[in-house]
Amino acid sequence: MATFISVPLKKSSEVELVKPLSKFVTATYPTGEDQAEYIRSVEELNKLRKSALGRPLDKHESSLEILLRYYDQLCAVEPKFPFSENQLCLTFTWKDAFDKGSLFGGSVKLGTGAFGHIKDTVLSALNREPTMDISPETVGTLSLIMLAQAQEVFFLKATSDKMKDAIIAKLANQAADFYSDAFKQCQYKENLPKEVLPVLAAKHCIMQANAELHQSILAKQKKHFGEEIARLQHASELVKTVASRYDEYVSVKDLSDKISRALTAAKKDNDFIYHDRVPEVKDLEHIGKAALVKATTITPPLSAKFTDLFEKMVPMAVQQSMSVYSQRKAETVNRLVGTMREATNLCNGVLASLNLPAALEDLSGDSIPQSIIEKAHAIVQQGGLQSIEQLIRDLPELLTRNREILDESLKMLDDEESTDSELRSKFSQRWNRTPSGDLYKPLRAEGGNFRSVLDKAVQADQVVRERYNAHCEMIALLCKPEAELTAAIPSANPAKTLQGSEVVSVLRSQLSQLEVVKREREVLETEIKGVTFDMSSSFLTALAQDGAINEEALSMSQLDQSYGSYSQRVQASLRSQEELLGNVQASHQEFSSLKQSNSEANDREEVLKKLASAHDSYVEITSNLREGTKFYNDLTEILLKFQNKCSDIVFARKTERDELLKDLQQSIAREPSAPSFSVPAYQTNPTPTATGPTPAPRTVFVSSQSQLGGSSLQPNQRAALCQ
Repeated sequence: MATFISVPLKKSSEVELVKPLSKFVTATYPTGEDQAEYIRSVEELNKLRKSALGRPLDKHESSLEILLRYYDQLCAVEPKFPFSENQLCLTFTWKDAFDKGSLFGGSVKLGTGAFGHIKDTVLSALNREPTMDISPETVGTLSLIMLAQAQEVFFLKATSDKMKDAIIAKLANQAADFYSDAFKQCQYKENLPKEVLPVLAAKHCIMQANAELHQSILAKQKKHFGEEIARLQHASELVKTVASRYDEYVSVKDLSDKISRALTAAKKDNDFIYHDRVPEVKDLEHIGKAALVKATTITPPLSAKFTDLFEKMVPMAVQQSMSVYSQRKAETVNRLVGTMREATNLCNGVLASLNLPAALEDLSGDSIPQSIIEKAHAIVQQGGLQSIEQLIRDLPELLTRNREILDESLKMLDDEESTDSELRSKFSQRWNRTPSGDLYKPLRAEGGNFRSVLDKAVQADQVVRERYNAHCEMIALLCKPEAELTAAIPSANPAKTLQGSEVVSVLRSQLSQLEVVKREREVLETEIKGVTFDMSSSFLTALAQDGAINEEALSMSQLDQSYGSYSQRVQASLRSQEELLGNVQASHQEFSSLKQSNSEANDREEVLKKLASAHDSYVEITSNLREGTKFYNDLTEILLKFQNKCSDIVFARKTERDELLKDLQQSIAREPSAPSFSVPAYQTNPTPTATGPTPAPRTVFVSSQSQLGGSSLQPNQRAALCQ
C-alpha cells in the first residue's frame, strides 16, 4: 500500500461579502437592470463561497469542482472591484493548515491553486507576512512533494497496466530523483509536520528499489545474471533501510518479500548454472529516467462549468480609464466653452464701455434706450436682486456642510491610526499588520486634494461677492419700474442730426454681426456639450489585446477626433469677433466725433454704460453662483462616497484589529509566566525513557487505493486531490 502526503485545506472564518460589494455596486452603477443584476451576482458569489468553505468537503471530484468554480470566480471578480486595503477592504481570516492555533488576515487572492502558483502569484498580493503553510519556502517544498507524488502515480499506473519493465524502471528512477529533491528542500524546514521528512526519505529509497527491481528483470532477459543479482541486492539493501528506519511511516513488507524471492532465485540459478560475476553497484550502468509530470501553469478558468457571475461588469482597469477619460473630456469641453464665454464677456465689456447699442438708441436724449429696457426686463424675469442674494446666502451653508463631511472622514482615519499606533507601541513586532499611517496615505492625499478644492472655491466665491457688491446699486436700479428708471437716467440735448447718418447704419450692421457671432457660439456650446463617445469598448479591446490600457494615448486620440473640428470653429469665432470689434471701435470713434459733447450727455452716457455693464455682470454672477451651487452639491455626493470609503476601511481595520488582538491574547496566555527552572533530582520520580520516534498520525496520509480505485481522474489530477 503506497502512502501519500496530503495537505489539509485551509480553514477560514465567515466574511461579510454582500454588504460591502453591494454598497460598491450601488455607489458605482446607476439604478437599473445592471445594478440589480450585479447585486444578485454578489449574493451568488457569497453562496459559492459558503459552498466551498462553509462545510467539510469530501475527497471527490465534485468537491474539487466546487473549489475550482469558487477560485475561477475570484479570479474573474478581482479585476472588477477595487480590492485593496485602502479601497474596498475585505479581511479574509485564514488558519494555518499545519497549526490550528494561528490566524492570518489575507487579501482577496485566496490560495486554492497549485503551490507554484501560490508562490509566484498569490504571495505578491498579500499585504503582510503569510502564515507558515503558504510561506515561499513551504509552498516551494510542497510543490516538489506533489511533483514527486504525481510521478509516483504514473509509476503505479504503469505497474498496474503491466507495461514494459524498461519504462517502469525509468518512471521509478525519476520519482526517486523527485523525492530526493523534495527531501533536500524540506530537510531544515521546521514548519512542516514531523512525519513529512521520514516519508520523503523512505519514498526515495522505495522508488530507487523499484527501479533496481525492474531493471534487474531487463538484465535477466539479456542474460546478464550477475547484473541482475547486483541490482536485486541493492534493492534489498534499500528496502531494509526503510524497514529499519521508517517502518512507522511506510510499510515495505510486500516489496521486500518480492525482492527477496527474486534475489534468492537469481542467486540459486547463478550458483548452479551460470556462474556469472556479480559486479559492484558503483559499476552498474545508470538507469534511465522518464519524467511524465511537470508543474503546470495555472490559467483560469480551471472549471469547465465556470460562468462569470459579473460578465457584464467591466474590469477596474477599464473603470479607472473611463474615469480619467471623463475628466479629460470634461477639461476639453470646459476649455472650449470657457474660451467662448470669455470671448463673449470681453465683447460685452467692450460694447458696454462704448455704450453700445444704447448710444445708437438714445439719439433723442430723453427716453430709455430699448436695449436697456430689455436688459431690465431680463433681470426682473430671472428674479432680480432677491434671486441673486438668495444664491449668495446659500453658498456658506453648502460650504460648511462639505467641510464637516471632510473633517468627519479624516477624523475617523485619525482615531483609527492613533489606536493602531498605540497597539503597535504596546505589542511591538507582534503587531504585524500594515501601519495605518502607511495605509491611509492615498486617502489622506485624496482628502488633502478635497480641502485644496474647497479653499480655492472659497476664494472664487469671494471674487463673485466683490463683483456683486460693485454692481448691486445699478442692478437694483434695473429692477425698478420703468418710470423710476427713466427718472434716474440724466437727460441730454438731442442728437437727432445723427439719426440718418451713414455711421449709425454701419455701427448697427456691425453690432448685428456681433450678435450673430454670439448666437452661433451658443449653438456651438450646445453641440460641444452634446458630444458622446463610448470609450469602454476601446479600453476593453486594448486590455484584451495588450493586457494593459494606454489610457492617455487612446483618450487623446479620441478627444482630438471628437473635438478637433469644434476647436477650429471656436478659433474661427474668436478671429471673427476680433475683426468685428476692431471695426466697431473705429466706427464708434467716428460716431463720437459727430455727437455734440456736453456734461449732460456725458453723465447720461456714463449711467447707460453702468446699466449695461450691471446687466452683463448680473448674468455672469448668476451663472457663477448657480455653477457654484451645483459644484458644492456635486462635491457633497463625492465627499459622502469618500466618507463611506473611510468608514468602510476603518470598520475593516477594526475587524482585523479585533481578530489580531484575540490571537495575540491567546498566544500570550499560552506563554509560560516564568522562566524554566531545574527541579532537584530527589523531588522527581524516575520515568522510563521512550525509545524511537513518536509514531506519526496516519490521518494525514491518503492511500493509493483511495487515490486510484474507481476513479476516472488522470494521474496528475489524482495527485492534485492530495492537496
